[in-house]
Amino acid sequence: MWSIDITYIRLTHGFAYLIAIIDWFSRKVLSWRISNSMEVGFCVEALNEALENYPAPEIFNSDQWSQFTAAEFTSVLLENNIRISMDGRGRALDNVFIERFWRSLKQEKIYLMELSSVHEARLAVNDYMEFYNQNRKHQSLNYNTPDQIYFKNLELKAS
Repeated sequence: MWSIDITYIRLTHGFAYLIAIIDWFSRKVLSWRISNSMEVGFCVEALNEALENYPAPEIFNSDQWSQFTAAEFTSVLLENNIRISMDGRGRALDNVFIERFWRSLKQEKIYLMELSSVHEARLAVNDYMEFYNQNRKHQSLNYNTPDQIYFKNLELKAS
């Protein structure tokens, strides 16, 4: 099962919008994008990238943001035979893994910096994504990293 969500990153003048797709089992961030607008295109790009690089999930979870209910987005899921799961209104905990990821990203990286541009935000997020997937050990994963759990699970499924 994968989840997607949008958060914002405060810039010196304005905001950038960040979306990420996360694998529930391993907590691995599979794909992400930053945009200066909330249009559906950057969400579709991230979804397509995740599907190009990883085996498709059975279920894809999101909240009911207009980007995730848009035909342009849902058609990609349906074309790949992925069941769509959407959170109920006001049910942020339905997407708890990605909400927890936002907290970690912001407390461990973003809030410690002053970002003045979308480009600076993109560099900071890229740096954190590499650290998070490859080096950040999780107590809930028996002190393994998301990459270790994700790729070990793929090997088990293949054998």
